[in-house]
Amino acid sequence: MDPTTLSLIQLGIVFFALGFLGRLAGRIGMSPVPLYLLGGLAFGHGGLIDFGSINDFAHIASEIGVILLLLMLGLEYTARELVTGLRQSWMAGLLDLVLNMAPGVAIAFLLGWGPVGALVMAGITYSSSSGIIAKVLGDLGRLGNRETPVVLAILVIEDLAMAAYLPILTAVLSGVSFLGGLTAVGISLAVITAVLLGALRYGHIVSNVLDSPDRESFLLKLLGSALLVAGLASALQVSAAVGAFLLGIAISGGTATNATRVLEPLRDLFAAMFFVLFGLNTDPRSIPPVLGFALILAVVTSATKVATGWWAARRQGIAILGQARAGAALIARGEFSIVIAGLAVASGAVPKELAALATTYVLIMAVFGPIAARYVEPFVRLFQGKKSPGKEPEVIL
Repeated sequence: MDPTTLSLIQLGIVFFALGFLGRLAGRIGMSPVPLYLLGGLAFGHGGLIDFGSINDFAHIASEIGVILLLLMLGLEYTARELVTGLRQSWMAGLLDLVLNMAPGVAIAFLLGWGPVGALVMAGITYSSSSGIIAKVLGDLGRLGNRETPVVLAILVIEDLAMAAYLPILTAVLSGVSFLGGLTAVGISLAVITAVLLGALRYGHIVSNVLDSPDRESFLLKLLGSALLVAGLASALQVSAAVGAFLLGIAISGGTATNATRVLEPLRDLFAAMFFVLFGLNTDPRSIPPVLGFALILAVVTSATKVATGWWAARRQGIAILGQARAGAALIARGEFSIVIAGLAVASGAVPKELAALATTYVLIMAVFGPIAARYVEPFVRLFQGKKSPGKEPEVIL
């Protein structure tokens, strides 16, 4: 069969199956993200059916999905709100870094992977998945919650930390000089600072340039600018996701409201492909040998993420339900962890077992994270009810 024809048939099957999985998730009241991931496992190498011919399309579609997820998350906030959140949450960001890098470092040394393996695993366990968390918060209707700016600030701090970490990691893996690594870090931080300052001062100009009364023109300009900014950010060794997020921050007022409405169907389509691709690239046969270590790492780092979000929300005066929601929202790991593992294994500087452990760990966290975010509130309410009989549980709006 012609390769194009085969790809079209396979894509049709995947999209149709995703539609059923999304409907199932809606009926049982949970985010569709875990089901999309498991669907990807079923259609990938080593799964029930190998749909490897759609990998090229799925790869670029998944990149667009992450860009749109972060762009629309940025549309929810202004640059001033972001700066305020960073000022208020920098201590939480530091706590996040220490608590969540330590388990990765510990397990790398335990398995004998040395300092380079420890550096790689530190990044894998540290960074939450902005893409998955953005999707989950939207699905659960929590974008307007009081704890969401705290979660957002921590995610942004993580992405900014990744802008410094990735150039250092690349330099270590490739043997580049320390000075070369510092130069790359300086470029990344300078670009992020410049874009954020530009959003603060000239955001209204960005909104005016992109705005259009014609829906088609508006959509094309939005999508084009998002991809352009993300691509330029990536070329400058800044996360493409960070670039898209900062563009969303720069768009304000009625333009932001209209952009959210126009982009929502595209976001849902391409974001689904991001989660499917992750599953497609995971061979189920590589999971059993490292499952025990991955589960231990998942338990420990779930607790450290919950502690981070809980403490950060508490410092902002948010009540216990909001603290619990903030902590659970941060559990999911995803895109950055896979990128880090891929860079390390491709360099040959770490054993191949690291990739299997990273993939298994991220899959567990990507599935468990949305489930924890969905059910943490009923769990806390139940615990409060048992602790204080006859007292109404605290509700936070």
